[in-house]
Order: sequence, then structure tokens, then C-alpha cells
Amino acid sequence: MTNRVPDRASSPPAPPNEASVGELMTRLSEQTSRLVRDELALAQVELKNTAQQAGKGAGLLSGAGVLALYGLGAAIATAIIALGLVLPLWLSALIVTVILFVAAGVAGLLGKKEVEQVSPTPQRTVENVGRDVEHVQEARHRDHTHRS
Repeated sequence: MTNRVPDRASSPPAPPNEASVGELMTRLSEQTSRLVRDELALAQVELKNTAQQAGKGAGLLSGAGVLALYGLGAAIATAIIALGLVLPLWLSALIVTVILFVAAGVAGLLGKKEVEQVSPTPQRTVENVGRDVEHVQEARHRDHTHRS
């Protein structure tokens, strides 16, 4: 993938089985560079997606905390007074408090579930690099067996 202009006086590139060592090394270098760039780009995409998912989970956890605080204040100010018309005030306060903490617990569990699903490892990149290493090793092994 270089931008060099082929020399018109030189012969066309040799077929792969007749290529010189220099040509093979040039191809190897170009292909290795391209492979590394592609794998880095894939890792970048995967890490971006992981960060987005972690952010979503953290946002849900933060929302659970805010809801718990607002809910606690608002419920104590309104629901206890309303329930106090038919129940003793202490029982009204206890009922409202339990309901609010159950709602906060559900939101907290949902946020925790999102955060736990985040994988810090870019899985596809690791798998691709593993396959690339296997292919290189197989090609090297084939090359050594053909030379013998």
C-alpha cells in the first residue's frame, strides 16, 4: 500500500512462489503494518462501546441514588401526611420509607447488572490477533516444510 510509482524499466512483480526475499520482506512489512493498524482500529471501537456501556450503568447507579434522596424527602413530606389521616404518623412514615427504598434497590440492581456486563478486554481484537498468530505460524511451518 505504498504510493510509489512502478519503474517502467523493471520487470513486472514475480509470482509469489518466484518472489525475491526482498520483495517478500516488503510484502510482509506492508501486510504486518496493515494488520496492526486494523487490529488497533478494532480495539478502539470495542473500547469505545465498552466505555459507553459502563457509562450507562454508572448513570443508572447515579440515578438510583438521586431517586432515593429525592424520593425520601418528597415522600416524607407528602405521603406521610396523607397516610397520617388514616394511620398513626409513625406507621405512615415507615410504609413510605420502605416503598422508597424498594424502588431505589430495584434501580440499583439494574445499574449493577449493567456495570457487571462490561468487559474490560476487547474480545474480538484478542480473538482476531490469536487467529492472525495461528495463520502466521501455520504459514511459517508450511514454508519450513516446503524448503526441506
